[in-house]
Amino acid sequence: MKLFIKSLCLAFVLTVIFSLIPFQAQCENISRDVFRLHILADSDSEYDQSVKLRVRDRVLKYSEALFRSAASKEEAEELIRSNLAGIESVAQDELNALGCGCTAKAELKNMYFSTRRYDSYTLPSGMYDALRITIGSGRGHNWWCVMYPSICVSAASEQDDRARQALDSNEYDIVKNEKFTYKFKVVELFEKLRSCIGG
Repeated sequence: MKLFIKSLCLAFVLTVIFSLIPFQAQCENISRDVFRLHILADSDSEYDQSVKLRVRDRVLKYSEALFRSAASKEEAEELIRSNLAGIESVAQDELNALGCGCTAKAELKNMYFSTRRYDSYTLPSGMYDALRITIGSGRGHNWWCVMYPSICVSAASEQDDRARQALDSNEYDIVKNEKFTYKFKVVELFEKLRSCIGG
């Protein structure tokens, strides 16, 4: 009887895993179509967290025009790559204006993000290309958003328009629909397990 119950449990787990393979593939497609911004504060002090937000505002203002003109994620990434020194300079200028004394480092990274909610969007966990700005030691809490499609500083209607243009209909449904919450959790668990075994 115990063997039968174990077999049923194993069958159930395998059924769930195999049913999520198409969803996992769609989540990976989303991570390939989206470009993110990740800013790390120097520390978790109230001052350093406020500095992080001031740097965020300057960087978004500087880069907004770049991303509005991008017709694809690849274009957006190339625009950032060719303007990386300017972005770092803008971030450093804001730190200097605040009398912070920290340095800013801007770089392009392919990095892991856990499942994140942003306004009316949920981004699945996975490896994403991102502009990462590290302030000082970078040991403080981070701030993130989606730079392409450009929804960081857009009104809700503009966010939807840009997301629809950048994602296919299945991907758009996934990031907008809260019914996938449990699937996001399973995919995140799978991503963490795969990371642990070096997959």
